[in-house]
Amino acid sequence: MHKLNILIYGTESFKTTFNELKPYLKFNLTSNKKKLSDTPSDYDGIICFDENLSSSEIDEIRTKNCFKVLSTLKAINNNKFFDYILKLPTSVKELNDLIENIVAKEKFSKNSSIKIKSYLLDKNEKKLSHKNKFVILTEKEIQLLELFLKNSKPMSKSEILSLVWKYSSDADTHTVETHIYRLRKKINNKFMDEEFILNSKDGYHL
Repeated sequence: MHKLNILIYGTESFKTTFNELKPYLKFNLTSNKKKLSDTPSDYDGIICFDENLSSSEIDEIRTKNCFKVLSTLKAINNNKFFDYILKLPTSVKELNDLIENIVAKEKFSKNSSIKIKSYLLDKNEKKLSHKNKFVILTEKEIQLLELFLKNSKPMSKSEILSLVWKYSSDADTHTVETHIYRLRKKINNKFMDEEFILNSKDGYHL
């Protein structure tokens, strides 16, 4: 099983404290004395101390492709720049539990995420993302996207109705038209993408 590599970033006393905990932790710790921009990118997460953390350092942290934990002595419920908050002082058990919970959540999130074109569909959060924007989808809209993704050929309204709504093929297809119209409009309003769902003479497709 892969043992996580986590970077510690903060004051010297903060890094020293964490380094003393190394023998008791279930993951590998690295504390780099170089600038954050010079650190390697092959770590799974970063734990930062909020004391004297500059805006430029926060901007640099945001670019890192890993989970980000903010360690703080203050009472902070959430922070838009970090994924998780670690309230100090902490214990070895709390630290190990936090990292294990992060790994479990990341694994669950990965399993619930589907790439569609240049978009990312998060089934758990019912969210379709593209670059720095996202839109919330309904359960039926997610089912429609999954159906289009599984079928490379265009699908008729009757086929969609039968597979998504479980209706017979001769049922009214106005429901399909309405849902797809709303979905296309929702995506176009947010991402300015009129060709996300295409409609040809043979049916709908991605």
